[in-house]
Amino acid sequence: MRLLPAALLDLLCVAAFVLIGRSSHGEENALLGFLGTAWPFAAALAAGWLATLAWRAPARPLRTGAGVWAVTVAGGMVLRVLSGGGAPLSFVIVTAVFLGLALVGWRTVAHLVSGRRDRRSVRA
Repeated sequence: MRLLPAALLDLLCVAAFVLIGRSSHGEENALLGFLGTAWPFAAALAAGWLATLAWRAPARPLRTGAGVWAVTVAGGMVLRVLSGGGAPLSFVIVTAVFLGLALVGWRTVAHLVSGRRDRRSVRA
């Protein structure tokens, strides 16, 4: 998978997390509210890409995906707390599970699909 689609998929995962969370708590999805909630996790996502050198193999589920996930969750929580937001344990758990399934999940699906495609081309 190429760099730009992978980065956009990761950003979409963070955006989905924020939109679902805000709507499940009855918060308005106004642009400023969305951005205020999303920025700590988007910034941590960028840090995760840097920390894992994700551009080298953006679709690798474990090396890249798990690393990006860990930095996004941990960094996002730190930035959220430092900017005055709360981080109760239930929020941390939901964040970790959702972003884990999303950030590692799409990479796992891409890995499985590309493996099947590679096996088919060898047989042909």
